[in-house]
Amino acid sequence: MLQELEATSWAELHDLLFAESWSPALGRFRSPFAFRGVADARYSLVTSLLRLGPNHRRLEGHLLRNFRKYARSDAGPGDSIWNWLALAQHHGLPTRMLDWTYSPYVALHFATADTASFAIDGVIWCVDYVQTHGLLPDALRAILAEEESDVFTAEMLDRAAGTLRGFQALATSDILVFFEPPSFDDRIVNQAALFSLVSRPGAAVEEWLAQHPVTVRKIVIPAALKWEVRDKLDQANVTERVLFPGLDGLTRWLSRYYSPRPFPVPGPDLD
Repeated sequence: MLQELEATSWAELHDLLFAESWSPALGRFRSPFAFRGVADARYSLVTSLLRLGPNHRRLEGHLLRNFRKYARSDAGPGDSIWNWLALAQHHGLPTRMLDWTYSPYVALHFATADTASFAIDGVIWCVDYVQTHGLLPDALRAILAEEESDVFTAEMLDRAAGTLRGFQALATSDILVFFEPPSFDDRIVNQAALFSLVSRPGAAVEEWLAQHPVTVRKIVIPAALKWEVRDKLDQANVTERVLFPGLDGLTRWLSRYYSPRPFPVPGPDLD
């Protein structure tokens, strides 16, 4: 069963997000978790490809082939399928990947960016990618060990398999890997972006995690705490203006920042 924790205060939320971040081997606070913030705690971890319905397996190849055909020739660094897949995900094409981040604050932003959802509990998914990768086939674990890395890059995945079909053939059961995309633009960098990748187009991430509960925990952000979290993130400069550099991000930030609260809320009791 998945571990589900609820934060009752800003301080407790911090404690939960940064738990288990001490690395004795490194003598540093280096969290092994990938984070994903969701505005509605009831939402499942469903990839955009699965949302296309029962024909998603057949559609995946068409989507990627045509994306590569019509994208600008210099849109991706090199012709690796993993670069193209990351670029497609980054620009909103339905893929078998999900967006994650190394930063708990970035995850908190995405859980509180939509003020229309502030009456609903949010959630931060936390997945231990070190433990997750410990369950991979020998060939993939050997690449991580050789590179002394905890996550994959496009080049590392290309050494294991040059195609999605070849990647699926690496294991007899579903596998989940975390993949750090190339720095296509400032958005990737500022969001400390990380992608999860499943071996089958129809594999459900949440089902895989349910089968390996030691790798995951959910931190619920109660609706009553969302306004405080949002205001403190704004003060910490974790906003659309930073995470989505450019005029679009600026206008999104300003529109949200100056939107009124739907009802008055008393401040904290400071006595």
